[in-house]
Amino acid sequence: MTSASPATRRPAPPTGWRRTLARLPIHLFRMGLGPLFGKRMLLLVHTGRASGQARKVVLEVVAHDPEQQTWILASGFGPKAQWYRNLRQTPQATIQTGRRFRAVTAHFLTPEEGGRIMAEYAPRHPRAAKALCSYMGFRADGSAAGYQAIGERIPFIRLEESRPL
Repeated sequence: MTSASPATRRPAPPTGWRRTLARLPIHLFRMGLGPLFGKRMLLLVHTGRASGQARKVVLEVVAHDPEQQTWILASGFGPKAQWYRNLRQTPQATIQTGRRFRAVTAHFLTPEEGGRIMAEYAPRHPRAAKALCSYMGFRADGSAAGYQAIGERIPFIRLEESRPL
């Protein structure tokens, strides 16, 4: 059975040593080790809402279309994640994949699009999909319909390349 009720609580962002550990990939990207992550992770450099300063976060790429130069991301901490809120205010950002930087613009997907994306992602990465759902407080039954229902509750973003850097 899939549980995607409004009462589902999102996990709190990590603090203390867990936050330090979660931010380690940022330093690896900065050291030129971005290729270690392959195509599954990217470094997002975005603008802080209040500070106007550059902020960085490493995120999993849910889907990538090399022809269209688009990347799909999911906000595991929901719409209150800082990077998500920052992109809402300033959708222009920069990403680093491997050693390459690209200017991108964020587009926020509808719940229906998110459901479709999650239903497509789950068969390609079954363990990651199940772990993500569990981490976010959803119980996935493993069916396409179940993952679609859960995906409708997860904020998805499509990054589109703006212009070559």
